[in-house]
Amino acid sequence: MSKTTHYSELGLVNTKEMFQKAMAGGYAIPAYNFNNMEQLQAIVRACTESRSPVILQVSKGARDYANQTLLQYMAMGAVAMMREMGGNIPIALHLDHGDSYELCKSCVDTGFSSVMIDASHHSFDENIALTKKVVEYAHAHDVTVEAELGVLAGIEDEVSSEVSHYTKPEEVEEFVKRTGVDSLAISIGTSHGAYKFKVKPGENPPPLRFDILDEVEKRIPGFPIVLHGASSVLPEYVAMINQYGGRIENAAGVPEEQLRRAAKSAVCKINIDSDGRLAFTALIRKVLAEKLDEFDPRKYLGPAREELVKIIRHKNEAVLGSAGRA
Repeated sequence: MSKTTHYSELGLVNTKEMFQKAMAGGYAIPAYNFNNMEQLQAIVRACTESRSPVILQVSKGARDYANQTLLQYMAMGAVAMMREMGGNIPIALHLDHGDSYELCKSCVDTGFSSVMIDASHHSFDENIALTKKVVEYAHAHDVTVEAELGVLAGIEDEVSSEVSHYTKPEEVEEFVKRTGVDSLAISIGTSHGAYKFKVKPGENPPPLRFDILDEVEKRIPGFPIVLHGASSVLPEYVAMINQYGGRIENAAGVPEEQLRRAAKSAVCKINIDSDGRLAFTALIRKVLAEKLDEFDPRKYLGPAREELVKIIRHKNEAVLGSAGRA
């Protein structure tokens, strides 16, 4: 491939039309993170089978892990696999939590169709300046840009924060106007990782701040909003991990009914990473615990992949409402 690769060469699309259709239809586009072949296969298969548009998400760490050149071919292969299955779903490749202009530029140049610049930990004006710089470069290549206002608690690869700072609705109009950004991730109580909330057994996690979401919608009507840290941390997989030798205690996520409500609003992209990781890990632990003589990776990664297909189909059909929308 050439040194600079436009995403259209890989068969990908940007998120502009996806988001317009999602907002008009009252559903959210799933954005699934992947780090390896099996995760990518599961995402493509589940979304093709459920006829859901999809955003393939890669963090800075996952891009380093996979190798940026191999990643191009994996994205191209994902599109080819979808078509081989007889599908015709739109697929975007998105940089999740880009932390610098240089990283975002590199992703634009290597076939990403969408990038996120997360400068939410900087001052308001610094966030605007860096976001605007990324927007100018990305838009020149027809790549869409996501930014973030407010800070999510939790840890995701290199991005970490001890405390959550809710998005201030009074800042969104100026931010969107001055940056020219295409979508905005806001902080309304979601959190990165498996330990989204500190809850005791039997306690429910605190509800999302829909009042903030409503106010943001009023101030920038029709503008695409993104929810990060939106895994539900399904208890059956936490239990399975613990049953087979793991130790994940008091992990809690965002209840699915709250995500369903969010998906019917201006939220047109919902990020899901931890749920996939937990399901994948749970099945690997189960197989290795039950079959002590097993050493063929296909025999434990295969069942994990099948479970991930099941989870993704469920999310598309019952939570995000994206199934059948391709």
